[in-house]
Amino acid sequence: MNEPIFFRPAIRPSLAEVIAWTGAAPGAPADLGGLFVENVAPLDEAGPGSLAFFDNPKDLADLVATHAMACFVAPRFAPRVPRGTLALVTPTPARDFTRVLAQLYPDALSPGTMFDSKGESPGADIHPEARLEPDVIVDPGVVVGPRAEVGTGSMIGANAVIGPNVRIGRGCAIGPGVVIANALIGNRVIIHAGAKIGQDGFGYIAGAHGHMKVAQIGRVIIQDDVEIGANATIDRGTTHDTVIGEGTKIDNLVQIGHNVRIGRHCLIAAQAGISGSTELGDFVGVGGQAGFAGNLEIGNGAQITAQSGVVSDLRPAAHVGGTPARAFRAWLRGEAWLAREARRRHRHASTGVKPANG
Repeated sequence: MNEPIFFRPAIRPSLAEVIAWTGAAPGAPADLGGLFVENVAPLDEAGPGSLAFFDNPKDLADLVATHAMACFVAPRFAPRVPRGTLALVTPTPARDFTRVLAQLYPDALSPGTMFDSKGESPGADIHPEARLEPDVIVDPGVVVGPRAEVGTGSMIGANAVIGPNVRIGRGCAIGPGVVIANALIGNRVIIHAGAKIGQDGFGYIAGAHGHMKVAQIGRVIIQDDVEIGANATIDRGTTHDTVIGEGTKIDNLVQIGHNVRIGRHCLIAAQAGISGSTELGDFVGVGGQAGFAGNLEIGNGAQITAQSGVVSDLRPAAHVGGTPARAFRAWLRGEAWLAREARRRHRHASTGVKPANG
């Protein structure tokens, strides 16, 4: 059995077209008329029909030895491109390569139908009161509840569940196994497999005789062009709404609590957890496994290093690390001091001499 190829190029562009799309400059005079891009590949696997890119000096040996037909490269590295490879000189090699990648493999940009469905699969269970606009794809096993609405051009993957009154905009991609309830979703939103949106938040009033559950009657509002990773969870609000701002990208396995408000164009990496009623401004970056206490205000453009524990408000453009999170440079200095002190104590222990302050 031949090994399957999951993504095939949708088009076969000429190298001249690639240059026109990106504005990259050929590093040497070349006849581009008969040169076509057959695929994209990393430098060490690229062949005569491959397009590659280089932007990490650690990969310089791969650049020098590559057999790619052409390679996006920054001006200072253009002289290192081998003679058989055409340098496509640009200040943004990765960005230009990504632009071409999207043209060649549009199906890889969002979840697609798992069943090559066209229209509504007979294996789906769509309530008579649900309203689906034209050109919606619904895979087998999907459940769409009463009064739910799905906009034209959207795709609902196998075994997804869309609850009553949920509204999904146009051009959305909802992956298999996604569950959406109590939510309003904008246009061009991508939700990957297994994500859960709109379940009740973790709200209890503690007491001597047990914990009283708080009814969560808010919604989840997801604005246009948001992407949500596989198995992420977004709780609905208590009385306020949980809001995910336009253009924000949320990685796999992220937990967002009730009443959280996330601004526009934030990046939140895997396994981060944001506790209830915390607010993130626009363009905030959150590293993997970072955690936030509740009721915090995080300013626009703040950057939170991976595994940080944020327990207090952050001003705009703050850059923090560590637990509890503090200014990034102060955290680095503290880590460096601990490493030096550990080495010093180890040296004294190995010689039997007690440290002066030990």
